[in-house]
Amino acid sequence: MIDLRSDTVTRPSAAMKAAMMDAPVGDDVYGDDPTVNALQEYAAALAGKEAALFLPTGTQANLVALLSHCERGEEYIVGQLAHNYLYEAGGAAVLGSIQPQPIEASRDGTLPLDKVAEKIKPDDIHFARTRLLSLENTHNGKVLPQGYLRQAWEFTRERGLGLHVDGARIFNAVVEYGCSLKEVVQYCDTFTICLSKGLGTPVGSLLVGSAAYIRRANRWRKMTGGGMRQAGMLAAAGQYALEHNVQRLKDDHDNAAWLAAQLREIGADVMRQDTNMVFVRAPEGAAGALGEHMKAAGVLINASPVVRLVTHLDVSRAQLEQVVAHWQRFLTR
Repeated sequence: MIDLRSDTVTRPSAAMKAAMMDAPVGDDVYGDDPTVNALQEYAAALAGKEAALFLPTGTQANLVALLSHCERGEEYIVGQLAHNYLYEAGGAAVLGSIQPQPIEASRDGTLPLDKVAEKIKPDDIHFARTRLLSLENTHNGKVLPQGYLRQAWEFTRERGLGLHVDGARIFNAVVEYGCSLKEVVQYCDTFTICLSKGLGTPVGSLLVGSAAYIRRANRWRKMTGGGMRQAGMLAAAGQYALEHNVQRLKDDHDNAAWLAAQLREIGADVMRQDTNMVFVRAPEGAAGALGEHMKAAGVLINASPVVRLVTHLDVSRAQLEQVVAHWQRFLTR
């Protein structure tokens, strides 16, 4: 099957599996796993931050990030469509008693700072205390403008807020900017990296920040069930991904741009393409039929009125040519 549902569907390569099999391991809860420790140190150095923490999932990494920034009854300001507000089962509110204050993002994925300022609560016993601004980069495939990142950083410094970035696909942003990770994340206190999306690992995320912050996060990781034991086999996949699979993300972006152009050429209603994502409006009332047609042809998509197609390391240009051909057949039925 050609799977365009998400870049989470990637499978570890033979070289990644070999690295996993050869990884020295220990008990990570005791801090004894050398491969986990090496990954955390490597990621922190790559980011220019003091420390990093390896977690099983991106959802847990985001939850632990918020729990480590905010106390019970405090608040984070976040986008209405942000993953750590909309798509993670309300974990911060349910498990941390942290109040989200969502606002609508601009078309470019940024949260307008004037609107953020309006939502910061006064120091009054009637209100939750606003502690954190949470951004997402990339946001629905869109790379946040670099100038905005600096402005948001300065804004939070002036108002005494922390700044967290859900960086599940932050390396897609880094590749698009054409700069280093360090240049991007200098404008945040903390951020996450999802290793199991376009970077191709089977599991795992990283939370990166100051040494004191990561000590707090380590306690929350344990409390939320993320204290793994011989996790070095998983961390080795992350290390391999950071060393070998970052720059190749540009191939995914190029493939997405090519796919968008080809779909437009055959008459598909392509709404936009950003990084490794293409958004296509299905013919009216035909989303389900489109999904079934593509599945029968060996192509998996999330069938909906607006179809998000995600390119990744397990999809080649030749396979995308097949996707275009099958899509054209559907349109001409």
